[in-house]
Amino acid sequence: MKILYFAWMREKVGRSEEILDPPAGTQTVTQLIDWLAARSAGHGAAFANRKLVKVARDQVHVDHAASIAGAREVAFFPPVTGG
Repeated sequence: MKILYFAWMREKVGRSEEILDPPAGTQTVTQLIDWLAARSAGHGAAFANRKLVKVARDQVHVDHAASIAGAREVAFFPPVTGG
């Protein structure tokens, strides 16, 4: 699965993308975030305030309870403001 990070999340993780194979039983965005946050201090910092983390599964915005079954790509990004 391709994991993408944008804006300050990319800066905290230290990369814009990773190709990862989440452990068996990882079925939702929340479970994926739990696993990613434990991978490194940078990942932990990126997911420290989960209320600020937006997510897209295969380029469709979803909430944290959404399934990741069959997902090819999951993207994480902060809220976007216009102006």
